[in-house]
Amino acid sequence: MSLSINIVSLGCSKNTVDSEFLAGHLRNKGYDVSFEMSKQYFDVVIVNTCGFIGDAKQESIDNILLQCALKQTQKVGKVVVCGCLSERYKEELREEIPQVDEFFGVFEYEKILEYLDTQVKGSYYQERFLSTPKHYAYLKIAEGCDRACSYCAIPLIRGKNISRPIEDLVEEAKHLVQSGVKEIILIAQDTTYYGLDIYHQRKLADLLKELVKIENLKWLRIQYTYPHQFPMDVIELIKQEEKICNYIDIPLQHINDSILSSMKRNISSEETKNLVREIRDKIPDIAFRTTFIVGYPGETDEQFQELKDFVEEMRFDRMGCFIYSPEEGTSAFELEDDVSEEVKQERLDEILEIQQNISLEINQTKIGKEFEVVVDRREQDFWIARTQFDSPEVDNEVLISDKFKLEQGEFYRVKIVDAVEFDLIGEII
Repeated sequence: MSLSINIVSLGCSKNTVDSEFLAGHLRNKGYDVSFEMSKQYFDVVIVNTCGFIGDAKQESIDNILLQCALKQTQKVGKVVVCGCLSERYKEELREEIPQVDEFFGVFEYEKILEYLDTQVKGSYYQERFLSTPKHYAYLKIAEGCDRACSYCAIPLIRGKNISRPIEDLVEEAKHLVQSGVKEIILIAQDTTYYGLDIYHQRKLADLLKELVKIENLKWLRIQYTYPHQFPMDVIELIKQEEKICNYIDIPLQHINDSILSSMKRNISSEETKNLVREIRDKIPDIAFRTTFIVGYPGETDEQFQELKDFVEEMRFDRMGCFIYSPEEGTSAFELEDDVSEEVKQERLDEILEIQQNISLEINQTKIGKEFEVVVDRREQDFWIARTQFDSPEVDNEVLISDKFKLEQGEFYRVKIVDAVEFDLIGEII
C-alpha cells in the first residue's frame, strides 16, 4: 500500500535536514511524500517539532493541535510527532495530547521508519528528498553541542557534539550537486567546533578546502559559528576562495561583560569587538550576520543600552533578535526571570527598529551597483533572488520584475535600482 505522507518541519534548518532524510527513505519505500502541502487527505502527517525557545514550543504545539483537529474531521489518518519538543516532553505531550498516534525523539528516525513499515537500506544518510528549491541545500556537518551556554537547551536535547567525517560530507555534497544543487549551506549547532571530537582539532577549514573542489558547485555558505576561539583560518579561506560566499553568521547574543559571563559565552566585550573588527579588516565587504538575546535575567536598562550602542556602532549587515525564555534544565533557569514580558518586548522592538534603520541605510548605498544573484522563486509579480551576501529565508532578498524571463535556480547579473529596509529592487543587465 502506498501511503500519502505530509512532513511539517518546524524550527531551524538542522530540523529541515532531518526531515529530508526521513522523506528520502519514505519515498524509497514508494510512499507519496510532501512537505506542508495542502491536500484533501493525508494518511500520515509527521510534525518535526522545535523546542528551542518558548515561541518555538508554542508554534510546535499549535501545529500538533491543528493536525489532531484535521484527524478528527478525517482529513488526516495518523498524526506522528518527532523532533526536539518530543524529545524533551514526550510523556507530558502523550498525556496532554492523546490524539497523537505516536511520539518519537530526535534520534529515533529509524523507529519512525519502522513504525511506517520502512527499513533503512545502507547508511541513513544515503537517502534524501529536498524540501528546499532544488538549487540549494543544507549540509549538516555535526550533531549536538559541547558548549554550555546558560540559556540553551540544545545540548540537553541533542547531546554532545558529534562531527561527521570529511569524506562522508564530501560524498553527500557531491551527490547533492549532481542532483542540481548549486549552493550548499554548512550548518551545525556550532560549525566552528567541527572536527574537535573526531580529529582532535578544528577542521572546518579543511572541510571547506575539500568542498570547493566539487565541480559545478557555485556557492558555499557558512552558518552558526561561535565567537570564542573563532578559527581565523576560515576567514582567510573565505577571502581566497571564490566559491565561499563573503558571508559569516556569528550569534554574539550580547555585549555586556557580566551578561556574557552569566551566559557562559567564554568571551568578553572587548574580545567580541576585536573579532568583528578583525574579520572586517580581512574582508571589508563581508556580510556579517548576528543574533542577540534581550531580557536575559538581570539585564538592566544600562546593560541594554550598551547592547543598543554596540548594534549602532557595529552596523551589522543582518541581525536577528530573540526574547529570553527560561528553559528547564539550563543553568539560567535557576536565575530569577526578573525582566517583565512587557519590558522584554519593548527592548526587542527597540533593537529591531535600530537594525531596520541600519539595514535601510546599508541597502541604499547599493543603489546603482551591480551584483550576481540566484533566483529562488517567483512570487506575485516578482522573481525573488539573493546575492552571495544573503542566506535563504532569513536575510535580504532582491526583487526583480517578472517582465524579465528568468529561471529558478539560475544566476544573473542585476543592477540595483531601489532599496527598502530588507529588500533590494533589481533589474537584469
